[in-house]
Amino acid sequence: MLWITGDLHGSVDIGRLNTRRFPQQRQMTKEDLVLVCGDFGCVWSGDREDNYWLDWLERKPFTTLFLDGNHENFPLLEQFPEDIWSGGRIHRLRPSVLHLTRGQVFTLQRLRFFVMGGAASHDRAYRTEGKNWWPQELPGEEEFRQARAVLDAQGWKVDYVATHCAPDALQARLAPGYSQDRLTHFLQEIAEKLEYSGWFFGHYHQDCQLDAKHRALYEGWVTLP
Repeated sequence: MLWITGDLHGSVDIGRLNTRRFPQQRQMTKEDLVLVCGDFGCVWSGDREDNYWLDWLERKPFTTLFLDGNHENFPLLEQFPEDIWSGGRIHRLRPSVLHLTRGQVFTLQRLRFFVMGGAASHDRAYRTEGKNWWPQELPGEEEFRQARAVLDAQGWKVDYVATHCAPDALQARLAPGYSQDRLTHFLQEIAEKLEYSGWFFGHYHQDCQLDAKHRALYEGWVTLP
């Protein structure tokens, strides 16, 4: 089974995955997947705390997957070894803790997911570059080009989409105070062209079913199939 949830922010919200709050894991195996829709936050300082939580997740009975959000230490994240897993490129943080890289299509429990991490930090003015903010939070044009090429190969048809932020139109409904940017524009392009059954995203710290296809996740869960 596949479980999907919103932002973890490292130790701030990782308690959502403990046995008391997520008792379903007692019946899970490493074949079961938990997908975090960005702001994973467990690769932050490269210190003992990072290693503690990565090892804690590795001991869980399930496999942890995440896409990057805006609150990630990208230089540290990119130091982990790359691999190909379930059809797309990953960073392998632990044997069963995997970063799903941007613009890839992964087969998760026989469902094809297009994944696109990243988002703009609306609190950037209060952060320091290289300490708790990195410009890699937004994809560049080459990443968009590669994502389009991947979707070309899929015939612009997948089962689901997982991102951190939302396309322009959905963000305007959910968080009108957030500015649009090159990533929300790109996701709007994808939303208008891609054939898909559902789209999950985090970032806005809300649990909300916007319509039949689109769901914002924070502390809530979605299970598939």
